[in-house]
Amino acid sequence: MTRPPPYDRAALVRFAHQSIRKGSKSFSAASRLFDRETRERVWLLYAWCRACDDIADDQDHGRGRARGAVGGHAGLDPESRLATIRTLTELAIAGEQTGSPAFDALGQLLCEVPIPQVMLEDVIAGFELDAREWRPRSESDMLRYCYHVAGAVGVLMAAVMGVSCDENDPEAADTLDRACDLGLAFQLSNIVRDVWEDDANGRCYLPVEWLVEADIPPGEHTKPHYRARLVTIVARACALARGYEESSRAGAMRLPFRQRWAILAAANIYGGIGREVERLGAHAWDHRVSTSRLRKAEYLAAAWHEARGGIAPVLERPGLGRRDLMELARAD
Repeated sequence: MTRPPPYDRAALVRFAHQSIRKGSKSFSAASRLFDRETRERVWLLYAWCRACDDIADDQDHGRGRARGAVGGHAGLDPESRLATIRTLTELAIAGEQTGSPAFDALGQLLCEVPIPQVMLEDVIAGFELDAREWRPRSESDMLRYCYHVAGAVGVLMAAVMGVSCDENDPEAADTLDRACDLGLAFQLSNIVRDVWEDDANGRCYLPVEWLVEADIPPGEHTKPHYRARLVTIVARACALARGYEESSRAGAMRLPFRQRWAILAAANIYGGIGREVERLGAHAWDHRVSTSRLRKAEYLAAAWHEARGGIAPVLERPGLGRRDLMELARAD
């Protein structure tokens, strides 16, 4: 006899909804377009991802220092925070209560959706890279990081939406590839938007080789006299993001209408961030680029029209794909 999960699902859904509303206004807006079951599962997944990110960075929903930290992680060194993420995730995978609603949310989700454990491990590997103060030397390094922190989350999202994880099914595997492409596009947009913020935290996710080619010494890319060269590098990342975003649309068009609409809306909203950074050029970091409510509404409307249209063409991705990046991750 199957044992019922030890969770209060309704309470976890409420917690997860509050988490996404606090942590990501853009993703929260797009998530409302899903049918109820998918929407709630997406919230549950988001709550776990958000908590892992906050533990890794010792923050609260991506801001400030953590207070009342999950698992008592505040003040711990990066390796200890990573260990907390792993321990709580393992408890959730085992179907046990974790003492954290965010990790219990993952446990509840796993009771409902057959997600391979390796997919979760690929996300956690991104936090491990940050714990090691890892920096990308090459474009492939940057894309591998983007895979762990966002592309792998896109794959999880596809699984939550009912896409098969059977790698022997060519269409399902390609749809997972396209979901990963959208995650890569999202993270590339985050990287170019957050150049100044990352630098203030001692991080840089632009490849060292790109900086060298532009004759910018490592660690000096935010200096005023290198601003014009930085704009050129950022434009290169934005071009990659646009290519991955367009590639992802072929996978989105295979989903049911409401899921398709939500994913295309998210693509428009996050893609708009990267496009605005590129448009602003040297002024892109005068203030943090964001999307107004009116602009979000326009993106939602555009996504609705696109979702009602025909099947998007299957485009070649502009760089490495999911399976290439998985091989790189496994080789390390």
